[in-house]
Amino acid sequence: MEKVLIISGSKSDEEIAKQVMGALDAFGVPYRYEVASAHRNPDKVERLIGESTANVFVCIAGLSAALPGVVASKTSKPVIGVPVNAAMGGLDSLLSIAQMPPNVPVACVGIGMGKNAAILAVEILALSDSELAGKLSDFKEKLKM
Repeated sequence: MEKVLIISGSKSDEEIAKQVMGALDAFGVPYRYEVASAHRNPDKVERLIGESTANVFVCIAGLSAALPGVVASKTSKPVIGVPVNAAMGGLDSLLSIAQMPPNVPVACVGIGMGKNAAILAVEILALSDSELAGKLSDFKEKLKM
């Protein structure tokens, strides 16, 4: 049972997904990774959201970057968007994810920053998991060195 569902809009986003997976592995957080486009596979996206046991969704998307917003429109769980540098230096994706309409929030990390998305997911999960909170605290302490 995954705690985080990672969805990328394209197979070409896999390198960013690997950043997310690597960081989640380091914290021992179970996840699942799927490729599903909000435009090309909307039924698959909806099915993934509906069937997932995840508490947090990480959505990696470039160009129109609709995926995080679509996922947020179909769940009340936290959604973290990772913009991809697919065009315009990734600014188009960043703005698409950050500028969501009222009442449909999506957290947005920096362009290509999959590891930050994973750490934010861990911070969210650690709110209700004391073991994970301890690992997160240890991780943050090591950053000070």
